[in-house]
Amino acid sequence: MEFMIRGLNLSVSDRFREYAGEKLTKIEQLGDKVQRVDVKVSKETNSRASEAPLTVELTVVGRGPVIRAEAAAADKFAAFDLAHGKLLERLRRVKDKRKVHHGRHAPVAVNEATSSLTPVSSSEPIYAQSTPEPAVEVSPYDIENDIPAGDSPVLIRRKVFPATALTLDDAVDNMELVGHDFYLFIDSATGIPSVVYRRRGWTYGVISLDPDAQEPAGVEEVSAYRSADEPVRV
Repeated sequence: MEFMIRGLNLSVSDRFREYAGEKLTKIEQLGDKVQRVDVKVSKETNSRASEAPLTVELTVVGRGPVIRAEAAAADKFAAFDLAHGKLLERLRRVKDKRKVHHGRHAPVAVNEATSSLTPVSSSEPIYAQSTPEPAVEVSPYDIENDIPAGDSPVLIRRKVFPATALTLDDAVDNMELVGHDFYLFIDSATGIPSVVYRRRGWTYGVISLDPDAQEPAGVEEVSAYRSADEPVRV
C-alpha cells in the first residue's frame, strides 16, 4: 500500500508525514486490498491566518468502493486524528457488511476488529505543542490549473470518472462511505445516468435522465432500501 500527502495553501512538515504514514499503515487490517491512501491537508485562504481552520481529507482507493473521511480543527494533527477515526469506522462498516454478505449472520465484533489499533483522541491533538509551519506564499486559486484562460473570473472545473453500473441500494451505500450529499452512477436496472442524494431524515432521492421519457414532469416512484418489493408509482 502507498500513501500520498499533499498540502493546499500550506506546507506539510516531515514530522506530520511520518506521523500520518505510521497511522495509515494500520488500515490494511480493515481495508480490502487497499492500494493507495490519499491525504490532503488544506487551509482556507479567505480567513485570517491565525483563525483559519485546517482540514484533512483521507481517501482510500482499493478493490472495493472508494472510502473517504474529512475533518477540520485548529491543528492539523487534531484534524488528522478526527478524520482517521471516521475513516476507521467506515472501513469497519464495509468489512462487517462483507462478512454478512458472504453468509456470516453475526459480523465480527468491533472490539475484535480494532483490538490491535491504537486509540485516538477526539478532543485534543497528540502534537499539541507542534511548531508552527512557516508561511507559504500561495496562489489565490485552489490549484495551479484554476487560473482562468479567458477574461472571466468565473471558473468551471470538470472531473471525469469511470462509469460504474450499480444498483440504487449500492449507490446509497457508496454515497455514505465517501461522506457526500449526492452520488452519480449508472443505474444497473435501467442503464441510464442517475444521481442519488440525501434528503431530510433517513430518506434519499434519486434523479435519472432518460432521453426516451415521454412525460416532461417525470415519473416518480417510491421504494424501500434493501427490499424485494417492487417500487410504487405515485
